[in-house]
Amino acid sequence: MTVLAHRTDTVTRDALAVLQPGFEGTTAPDWLLRRVGEGLTAVGLFGRNITSPEQLAALTAQLRTERDDVLVAIDEEGGDVTRLEVRGGSSFPGNLALGAVDDTDLTRSVARELGRRLAECGVNLNWAPSADVNSNPDNPVIGVRSFGADTHLAARHTAAYVQGLQAAGVAACTKHFPGHGDTNVDSHHALPRIDVDLDTLQARELVPFKAAIEAGTKAVMSAHILVPALDPTRPATLSPQILTGLLRGELGYEGLIVTDGMEMHAIAGTYGIERGSVLAIAAGADAICVGGGLADEATVLRLRDALVAAVREGALPEERLADAAARVRALAAWTRGARPDAQPEGSCASGIGLTAARRAVLVTGSTKPLTAPYVATLAPVANIAVGDETPWGVAAELAELLPGTEAGVFPEGSGAGDVLAAAGDRTVVAVVRDAHRHPWMTEALDALVAARPDTVVVEMGLPRARPRGALHIATHGASRVCGRAAAEVIAGV
Repeated sequence: MTVLAHRTDTVTRDALAVLQPGFEGTTAPDWLLRRVGEGLTAVGLFGRNITSPEQLAALTAQLRTERDDVLVAIDEEGGDVTRLEVRGGSSFPGNLALGAVDDTDLTRSVARELGRRLAECGVNLNWAPSADVNSNPDNPVIGVRSFGADTHLAARHTAAYVQGLQAAGVAACTKHFPGHGDTNVDSHHALPRIDVDLDTLQARELVPFKAAIEAGTKAVMSAHILVPALDPTRPATLSPQILTGLLRGELGYEGLIVTDGMEMHAIAGTYGIERGSVLAIAAGADAICVGGGLADEATVLRLRDALVAAVREGALPEERLADAAARVRALAAWTRGARPDAQPEGSCASGIGLTAARRAVLVTGSTKPLTAPYVATLAPVANIAVGDETPWGVAAELAELLPGTEAGVFPEGSGAGDVLAAAGDRTVVAVVRDAHRHPWMTEALDALVAARPDTVVVEMGLPRARPRGALHIATHGASRVCGRAAAEVIAGV
C-alpha cells in the first residue's frame, strides 16, 4: 500500500509537471500557487495577465515564491503577435520584416533585445520563433509571422533568432513542427491538412527546424496539422511517427517538445483535450500547452487526472510520462542557471526595433508632403493568434507627425464610397492587411485610386497585391514600429 501510494504521488507530480496552463488575472490565484507547490513546473502567460513590465515582474516573482525554477512561458513573437505590449503594439517588427531586411545579425540582435526585456520581467520561456516557411500566400494564420517563403532565408533567420533569444537567458521554442506554412486553414478553427510528398517536406518544411536544432533551440512546438506523407491518421501533435520517429529519431532532437494550445479546435473538436493530451504525451510530447481559452483550476485537474488514469490503465507508459516530466524539469534547471551573454562591444539595443522596421519598409512611387490626411483603415477580422485587442495601423503615429490627421476604421463590406464620404477633400491614406486575401479590400483600393489618384496605400501584411496609389508602402508587418516607419515615409521625415 505504501509503495502504491508513493507511485501514485510520483505519477501525479509528473502529470502536473508536464502541464503549461494559463490563468485569469494579473496576480497568481491561490489555486495556481498551490498547484505549483504540488509539482506544476510551468505556467503560460497571455495578454490578459499583463499590464506593465513592473506588474509582470511582480507576478513572476510571486510564482517563484513557490518554486524558484518555475518555467514562465509567453507567446511573444514581436510584430503582430505580442503579449508584452498587447495594448499598444510591439516595439519590434515581426519575422517577415526581419526576413525582408535579410540581415541575420539584425535578427539576432532584435531577438536578444526582446529576450532581455522578457528576462527582466522574469519570463524564461518564449513560444517563438515561428520557423514556418510561408509557401502558401493564402495562409490565414502564419503570414507575416514567418520569415518568408524562401526556405533557406527562413532557416538562417530562425537560427539567428534562437541564438539571440537564448543569449539573453530565455529558452526559445521553435514552432510549428513539422511546418504550418502550406495551409489555408487556421488550426484554431479546424484541422489543416498538408498534402505534399516527403521530398518536399525534407527540402522545404524541415530545413528551418534542422537549423533551429543545430542552433540549440531548447524547445520545439508541435503543430495541429495532418501531414499524410508522415502520418495519414493523426495530426503531428498526436503522432508517434512525427514526434518520436522524425523529430527525435531522424533529426536527433533531445530538447523539450511542447504542444500547441490543446483547446484549439483542431484537437479539442476532434479528440477532446483530455484524450488529446494523453495521446500527445504518448506520442512523444513533453509539455501540454493549455490556457489560451481554458484558464481555470478545473482544466488543470482534468488534464492531470486524465494522465494519471491513463498510466493506471496502461494507455500511457509510466516511463514515458516520467521522461516527459524530466525534460520539463531539465529545462527549468537550465533557465535557473542561464546567464545572459555580454552585449557585443559597441552594440546599441536602444531603438533597435524601430531601426529594423525602417529598414524593412519597401516604397513604390512618390507623393508631395501631406498635411492633415484622412487615414482609412480597411480592417479584416484578425486571426486568434494575433488577436483583435492589439492596435495596428498608421493613424496614431501619423497624427503625431501631421497634426490634424483624421482617421476611421472600415470593416469588411465597406467600399470606396464610404471612405470618400468620410474623407471629404483630404488626401486618403488607405491602410490594409493582406489585401490579396480579401476581395472587398482590393475592390475598395481600385475604386479609391481611380477616384483619387493621389491616394497613399500602406500594406501591413504580405505585400502580394500589385502596388496601388501615388505612393505604396509595404511594411511587412503591423506592429507599432512598422506603423511608425510608414508614417515617417508619408510625412517625409
